[in-house]
Amino acid sequence: MAKESFDKEIQFLRMLVLTSGAFSRQQFAERLGISVHTFDKTIRKLKDIVSTMQQQLPQEQGKEFAEAIRYSYYDSTDPMLLFLFRAKSVKESESQRLSLLLGAMKEQAMTAMELLDICYSGLPADLPLPDEKTIRSDLKYLEEVGAIRREPGIRPFRYRIQHELVQTLSDKELIDLYDFVDVMANTQVPSVQGYLLRDGLKKHLMRSDGEKLATEPFLYKYHYYSRILDEAHLFTLLHAIRHRRTVRFRYFSPKSEKSYSSQNTNPLFERAVEGNVHQQLPIRVIYDHQYGRWYLLTNGREGIQKYRMEGMTQIEEGEPAAEQVFEARRQALDDRMKSSWLIDTGWPVTVRARFYNPEPVEPRFNFVKDRVLLQGQWGQIVAEDEQSFVYEITVNGLTEIKPWLRSFGSSCEVLEPAQLRAEMIAEWKEIQSYYEPVRENL
Repeated sequence: MAKESFDKEIQFLRMLVLTSGAFSRQQFAERLGISVHTFDKTIRKLKDIVSTMQQQLPQEQGKEFAEAIRYSYYDSTDPMLLFLFRAKSVKESESQRLSLLLGAMKEQAMTAMELLDICYSGLPADLPLPDEKTIRSDLKYLEEVGAIRREPGIRPFRYRIQHELVQTLSDKELIDLYDFVDVMANTQVPSVQGYLLRDGLKKHLMRSDGEKLATEPFLYKYHYYSRILDEAHLFTLLHAIRHRRTVRFRYFSPKSEKSYSSQNTNPLFERAVEGNVHQQLPIRVIYDHQYGRWYLLTNGREGIQKYRMEGMTQIEEGEPAAEQVFEARRQALDDRMKSSWLIDTGWPVTVRARFYNPEPVEPRFNFVKDRVLLQGQWGQIVAEDEQSFVYEITVNGLTEIKPWLRSFGSSCEVLEPAQLRAEMIAEWKEIQSYYEPVRENL
């Protein structure tokens, strides 16, 4: 199934959220590496997407484009920017054709030729008519994603929509399922499939009895836009890792002045292309819960390389690598990362920190100790008394563990190494200086 690439829209929306509309059209276009004309075309396209996705909503719930990007905390439980995945997962012609096919198979099982006849009579005149090969490709895709099933029997095979889940469960069971999917989609990664499943369940429940979902029991404020946006690349990279294939992509580092570069299609207007082209063998995809970022780790001729997925565009799969080569590079990466707090591959160093128990001490509700045990990975508590406990861990480098230690505030005292202790003292003194007393008559 041909999928549209939407690298430009991803970077466009990321910038729009992060800048909150502070950039002018010219600044926005320059930062993205596109023309002002392309900027205007893109924002018109996104407006069309928002209006299309909100056609079924009551008038008072409809949102303008700017409001859809910068909404209030209590306006919606839908995660920002997810509409892009709904609207851009398949081409417009595919979207209409698949909707027609699913509608036809909902009533009865049908063959590929019967579905082809329905497309000839049901598709709008301005859309291209499919051939038998296209219909069979659509059926294979829908069967792979679990939307339809093939009926048992001999050729010609008949296909029927697979909706037993919502048909066999009671309304109460469906609401419980909806609540479970809602919680998991907002707390686990990857999340996009969960959101799409939640939306499908919600639409079904709204058609049957909308009042039951009038007040939703959970409300989330979404912080990490990159987490959802970068899932557009996630499964392409996981597919390449699973099949040991190289990938080719254009990369923009976090320090780069641009985050996207338009693809030159007209030689008369060819411009210098920003970003560097890389061809690597992907080994691992890692998610950073603290900052909501995805990382790709590769191991090739240049050694171990790390890429933030928010800077990756124009990803294409390449040739497969030999199994022995892939396993050797994977093992080498694992050996270098066995002591990584996240992705650091520096020299191992032992960190010791004293954590102070909250007062009054209640063993059942010691949230400091509970958090250390939950998030402390392979570290261990090596000493403990009524007031505190000492935690020890060996990690690659100090950069990645430092924010975690700092997040405990006065409940954490770094003991070793001396370098980290001195850095923490300097940082807390700097923070203290921000709160120095000032003249009261200012």
